[in-house]
Amino acid sequence: MFSLRPASIDIGSHSVLLNIAAWDEVNGLARLVPKVQKSQILRLGGELHQNNAISELLLEEVRKALLGYRQDIYALGANLQKVVLTQAARMAENYQELLDLVESVLQTKAEILSGEEEALYTWRGVQNWHGQDLVSIDIGGGSTEFCDGINYLSVPIGALQMRQEMGEIPGLEYKKWSQKIFKTIDLKPFRKKEVFFVGGSAVALAMLQQNMSQHNWQELEGLTLEPEDLTRNIQRITDVSKELRPHLPGLADGRSEVIICGLYWMRSIVERLRLKQFKISTLGLRYGVLLDGKNAIK
Repeated sequence: MFSLRPASIDIGSHSVLLNIAAWDEVNGLARLVPKVQKSQILRLGGELHQNNAISELLLEEVRKALLGYRQDIYALGANLQKVVLTQAARMAENYQELLDLVESVLQTKAEILSGEEEALYTWRGVQNWHGQDLVSIDIGGGSTEFCDGINYLSVPIGALQMRQEMGEIPGLEYKKWSQKIFKTIDLKPFRKKEVFFVGGSAVALAMLQQNMSQHNWQELEGLTLEPEDLTRNIQRITDVSKELRPHLPGLADGRSEVIICGLYWMRSIVERLRLKQFKISTLGLRYGVLLDGKNAIK
């Protein structure tokens, strides 16, 4: 029997995310439906290129975020089933401090996912709503994951990391940089399939496309875009001053500082895969981890 309110927390390189969901029947099938979604941008991956460790200051910010999420979980009668950590924890030399902090606040052991596990769980989250024959591409703050349910790929490239290397708007060096990256990875297994982009950059793009000031997952889920939409919205963002970008739809709370890098990388992937169109999913890792084990829908 499914938990009525399963919850998960995803501690990533850019954000710490809370997901409280419920099992609902949709078109005769059991679906994991979002009920409460919260995000705090902490940028745990922001310091790792300098000292390979998460600072005490950031660890304290994580503690505060988790205390708030713990209160939300208890108040709503949810059952915290999974706490997962991704690229920032994979890179940090003091990852054990982060694991200990999570357990002390939430009384739950956290799990550092490998890149391949992150890719598969993300695919499961999208697949639960959209079927088997698809590719999920999750552009995060510190890494990008590709998965079609059989093939998995995790690349240590993300929007936050790109911003640190190239600034908020990549310059002429970007083309050579992306060509170098693509020489090291094989995307052929992910061609000629329906593609769903997942993650903060993808959701921000969808909100911008729809001129949506408030996040509404039902209106965004499965939104179909074309490469021209992506290019037009990149131009829309870059035409606005740095000071005004946070006022654009989907770019509040620090998202405006990394969005252009994330969308540049998305456009490169779209071109590499020769996509004529692609879709957006608001689901992904924090949903996929709730489909594991006893919660998996066969």
